[in-house]
Amino acid sequence: MGLAADYARSLLADLGADPGLLANPDSHHPAIAWASSGAMALTGRPDQPPRMCPAPLAACADGVLMALASLADRPLPADLVGSRLLGERAAIAGYGRKGSISPGGSCRFLETGDGWIALNLARGEDWTMVPALVGQDIAQDWEALAEAIRALDTNALRVQGRELGLAIAQHRAPNTPKAWFEVLGTGPATPSRANAAPLVVDLSPLWAGPLCGHLLHLLGARVIKVESTHRPDGARQGPPAFFDLMNAGKPNVALDFKTRDGREQLRALLARADIVIEASRPRALRQLGIAAEALVAEKPGLTWISITGHGRTGDAANWVAFGDDAAVAAGLSTLVSEPGEPPVFCGDAIGDPLAGLHAALVAWQRWRGGAGGLIAIALADVIGHCIGFDPTLSAANATQRSRDWQAILDQSGIAAFPPRARVAGQPARPLGADTAATLAELGIRC
Repeated sequence: MGLAADYARSLLADLGADPGLLANPDSHHPAIAWASSGAMALTGRPDQPPRMCPAPLAACADGVLMALASLADRPLPADLVGSRLLGERAAIAGYGRKGSISPGGSCRFLETGDGWIALNLARGEDWTMVPALVGQDIAQDWEALAEAIRALDTNALRVQGRELGLAIAQHRAPNTPKAWFEVLGTGPATPSRANAAPLVVDLSPLWAGPLCGHLLHLLGARVIKVESTHRPDGARQGPPAFFDLMNAGKPNVALDFKTRDGREQLRALLARADIVIEASRPRALRQLGIAAEALVAEKPGLTWISITGHGRTGDAANWVAFGDDAAVAAGLSTLVSEPGEPPVFCGDAIGDPLAGLHAALVAWQRWRGGAGGLIAIALADVIGHCIGFDPTLSAANATQRSRDWQAILDQSGIAAFPPRARVAGQPARPLGADTAATLAELGIRC
């Protein structure tokens, strides 16, 4: 049945679900899935052909959606294809492959004195931290930064960057894969809830969390998008069509988290939720007086999805990450880069759609089965799990594997497809458009 179906069965087994429920088990070879996903067209240097990825990432994305479809109470849309989700943002934004620069442009590989780092300066304030990273005042441009970093130690840069709150990763080989999710706490269970529609409070910005909420919406959940009036979802500054695609159908509630009323309204929303999606570092919500562990322990069956870059516990809980640098941290860039050449990025922020897919699956199954719990999903761990699903793949044989899989494409007459995207059926709601109506409906004081 193929690797995608094998991956789907493995995920269902991890969640305690019946793998025999698997729907639509047919799947393509991982090389064909990669070529058709759009992510291949985004991988490699712009003056060279698109690069094969020897890890079965696209097949894994298809497998997650297979598993999700097997648990769904209604059919998913026919145009929803797991592997194609990897290229949707690039298709809408018009991104192409840029080699050592991420398709979105905010993350770059920089050569150090003993290796390479990937530094993601995705937020405007990130450049203000750069002098502290390199130990000198420099111009705010990539050429000056590359020159300042060239003689510095890779590990020291990684440690310092993470202490400064920068998204930074070391170009390295994959480690032993970790579990793709962790259950960090549970509360009272409830009976199984098949054919019911959960209330989802989606606090997450950008891509991974909103995709999770989007998929839950397609499964029949009522998803409320909650944003800060002072710091709305940064994806609003990107292509409107992508924001619409991820957030259409979600009522929008905007709250002022700096006020007592805003914080109380947020806590009241969370108290009514069946599923919560958030993608903040744990301390950010604690500063608002919200402790996920306590809420999960109190409310039967509450499923809390915490999406981070590197994990929710220990030092990693404070590390910032986005989809491109998280993939580098997982070792993905070593698998698609040619030995002796500068490293290249794999796809467009590929950790985000992969994490969003996996988050939707675990959220739906944990809520549907009544177990709930605080579920931690780390972008780097999800990518590492997909890389490690094929135990025969290693950094040593990655180049040969890529050549073998490219030969399969060539024999099939298949070339890398450009990224493709679905079209949202309606625009996303404006910021705060549904605040008063939603709070009133749920009995929350406005």
